[in-house]
Order: sequence, then C-alpha cells, then structure tokens
Amino acid sequence: MTNHGGQADEPTSYGLKPPTVPAQQEHAASAGDRGAYEPTQTAPAPAPAPAPAPAQPAVGSGQDTGSGRLLGERYRLGARLGRGGMGTVWRAHDIVVDREVAVKEPRVPDHLSEPERQTMYQRMRREARAAARIDHPSVVTVHDVVVEDGRPWIVMELVQGRSLADELKDGTLDAREAARIGASVLGALNAAHEAGVLHRDVKPDNVLLGRYERVVLTDFGIAQVEGETGLTETGAFVGSPEYIAPERVLGQRPGPASDLWSLGVVLYAAMEGVSPFRRSNTPATLQAVLSAEPQLPARASGALGMAVMQLLRKDPGVRPSIAELRQTLEETARPPQVKQTQLMDNGVPRRFRQLLQRYVRRLRDSRRTQFGTGGGVLVVAAALVLLLVDPFASDGPPDGWKTRDESKQAQASLAVPAGFVRSEDDGEVTFTSKDKDWYIKLTRQKDAEKTSVGEANSRLAWYKDDFYSEMENVEGTVESTKYRGKDAAELNATYTPVDSASKKRKVRELVHVNGNAVEWHLVLMAPDGDKVSRDKAEGMFEDLVASLDIKPAKS
Repeated sequence: MTNHGGQADEPTSYGLKPPTVPAQQEHAASAGDRGAYEPTQTAPAPAPAPAPAPAQPAVGSGQDTGSGRLLGERYRLGARLGRGGMGTVWRAHDIVVDREVAVKEPRVPDHLSEPERQTMYQRMRREARAAARIDHPSVVTVHDVVVEDGRPWIVMELVQGRSLADELKDGTLDAREAARIGASVLGALNAAHEAGVLHRDVKPDNVLLGRYERVVLTDFGIAQVEGETGLTETGAFVGSPEYIAPERVLGQRPGPASDLWSLGVVLYAAMEGVSPFRRSNTPATLQAVLSAEPQLPARASGALGMAVMQLLRKDPGVRPSIAELRQTLEETARPPQVKQTQLMDNGVPRRFRQLLQRYVRRLRDSRRTQFGTGGGVLVVAAALVLLLVDPFASDGPPDGWKTRDESKQAQASLAVPAGFVRSEDDGEVTFTSKDKDWYIKLTRQKDAEKTSVGEANSRLAWYKDDFYSEMENVEGTVESTKYRGKDAAELNATYTPVDSASKKRKVRELVHVNGNAVEWHLVLMAPDGDKVSRDKAEGMFEDLVASLDIKPAKS
C-alpha cells in the first residue's frame, strides 16, 4: 500500500454529501453504546470493531428484558433506544419525580465466566463513577445506579437529539459548526482531565447533539480513572481503532493528549466525512494511525485546519494545549462578522478601540492598575490617547446591543443586549435575558446618606446579612473608582442562590453618589462558572459602565 497522506489505495470515503442543512430530525438519545442504533438510512460499511465480540450476543442474563419493567421500584422501562457491546439503553420514566430518563442495562453473553461477568459489571460501575465526578454541561449527568439481580443499571439524563455520527450521515459539517461542537467536547474533556478521568473513546458515536445547541460527550465505559486499577485484560484492545492515538497503539501510557488526538480525528471526520486513518481492516487502520500523515482537511483552511493537523502529530508532547485549542475553536465558531467598514471608527477598528478604552478607564480609575503598570506602558497609553483623540467618548453600543433612554425612571441612558426583556418600577429599570441567567438593573434614589464607597459597602453587607435570604456564601470586595472623572465605587462579589446549592453566581455593581446626594446603582448579576463565563460577565459589566450616561438634573 502506498502512503499518500494516508488516503490512497484503501477506500476510506463514506460517500457523504457536502455540507447541507439536514431536515429536522430528532430522536431520543442517551449516554453510551449508540453504535448499534438502527439507522434510518442505509449507511456504508461500519468502522472496525474495537475488540472481538460475538456476532450475536446471547439473549439471557436479563438482557433485553422488554418495556414495562419497573426497575428499582422507581424507573419504568419504555422503548429501547440502542444496543452496543456493553449494554442496552432504554428510555424510562422516573415515577418518583415524574421525568424521562435513560437507563443502561448490562449486556453480558451467557458464555462468559462469573469472573468475566463481574469484570464487566465493575466496568459499568466505573463508567457511572467517572461520569458522575465530572461537573460540566457537556458531560451526561448520571442520576442513579440501581443494582438488580447483581447487575448494575445506570440511570442517566435523557438527551433529546442525535449523535454526531448520525448527523454525518446527512453530510459533512462546515468549519464553523465543527468548531462549535469541538469546543464543547474540548470543555468536557478538560473537565474530565481535571477530575482525573481519561475518556479513551472519543468518536462521533459518543458525541450527542441535543436541543438548544447542546453538545454532550457520553460513554465513559472504558474511561481510565486516576488512582483506580485497570479492568482491561492484559493485551486486550479497547476503543475504536481509527480514533485511537499512536501512543496507545504502541502500548504506552496514555495521557490527556491522547484524548485530544481523538478529538482531532473527530474534527477531521466531521469536515471531511471520513477519518484519515480508516482502512478496510483493523491491522491496516492501526498501521495508518502509526505511520500515515493526513492531508490538510480541504474544508478547514486557516487556523482551524492547522490546529487539527497539530492535534494529529504522532508525538503527544508537541500537540497543542487545551488553552491554545480552545481559542482557535471559539474564534472559528463565532458568527461571521459584518463588513469591515462597519467595524471601523475614524479609521480605528471598533473592537480595538473598545479594548483600549477599557484599559485607559482602568488606568485612570484604579490605583492598582496605575502602580502596577510600568512607565513604558504609560507612555504607550498616552500615545494611544493622542491617537484616539477622545478615548472616553462612546463608540456606540457593542454589536447586538441597543441604547435605552431611561430618563423617566433613572435619569440616565445605557446600552443593553437587544434580546433582554425590560421591566420597570418606580426609580428603577431591569433587563433580563430570556434564559433568566443574566440580569441588569439600574436604579436612582434620592437622599443618599453616605459616599459612593459607603453605599457600596452597605450594599455588600446587605447581600451578606439580609437580601430576603436569597443569597448564601457571599464573598466580595468594594473598591474606589471613578465614573466620568467623579467619585464612584465598584462592588465585586460572588454568591450561591439558596435554591441552587451548586450554581455559583456573580454580582458586579457601579455605585455613584453625586454632590446632591442622588445615588445611582448599576447592577449586573451573571453566572460564575468557568473562566469563559467570568470573562464574559466582566466584559459585559465594563460595556454597561462605558455606555451609562447619567443626565444632568433639569433646572
């Protein structure tokens, strides 16, 4: 076989159509073992099996028990969703809390010995533990493990959607959609690695595309958990050959970079319609993984294409880091920008100008920034001030925002995201995102009794002690700042809502009391999850402050 980018002599094409917008199709899907779902279309030859298995597993040992069974006196089995090498996945109804779930039943051939059976059961328990210890929206949630007749049944959330493998039967993905899906899978892998879990079987069958653009990584059945002994028989091969990293093929110790290799193959297949290493049999596929050098994916030019090729480097030590890959995927996944002429203000790129304005405001308002900045940077900042002429002037609202005149309620105007829902009360106006996760409020009150810093400290104390018992674990600080050159204060705090013990949130406030004891509060409440959400909240708060325009009092 001649090696031409790993794609010659051996047929590898699935015969997929180019990127299209598939017809809306949705079916119930759940974590794990989706490879044997009955397809709605005739698909080309499937990938080589990861390990020898009986062509027709024996029906017995409680396999395929049928719908209607009540499991653990709580979960009523419904339709069968899919069947794979380690289990059958059922749709079920949790009669205690009245919700739909997915239940994974162990499938053990009758001919296995009792020790082999126990090994498979232990592997399923490990799957549940591995998924349960990972806290990330792109990892399937494990609700329960029910043991019946000595066998563990895993109860998971029911993800409404289809797998990426199913999606690719309708055609390949464009670079932007592939990057969006890849960014979510990367987030799930990062959370898993931080929890000491290697997935070891990242492939399109194990990536579910749910509603509301949710992406879920499933099937931790062969995951390797840090600190736990192995469950694979000596010399056994686990995983899907065309998605397995070279170091695993060579029997070397895998690491996080091994999962990233698999993600690289998934991204390649999503855009090109085929894994670059698939061959007509398992030995040839493994040889391609070790020696073939794929061609640059034709549909992934620029940074994404280079990132995919770097992920497929044979040496795990030179593959890109998660931070580098995340940046590339997120930038590629962003919606197309408007024309460049619309992004320019007086010959200066708008985003560049906005970032400079933020920095100059910080330099002006924060002593910490002033003392922590070298003289050389100050000189550059001064030059930029001259370049921009008026660095504090508003550029208008950010893209997708709308300026709202709130003179009647708050004697001010500000810009907010266009999709936020407005409501008002006497002396205040609020804007709430449709998912109710983001909340903006602007209030104006007379007869303030304290300075801006004093009012901000009182506000923080109120959050900690009162606030109608809605906040717990409040931690925060107050810092003196400036608003348009006048004294103000910023409050920065985190808290946990009493009705969500694990969902941490952030509150940011600007407090300004003028010389007539009139007080303004600009409040942003937002999720406080990973670094991406925190940076988004901080950027939104700065944009809100920059857009806030307090009107002079009418004489």
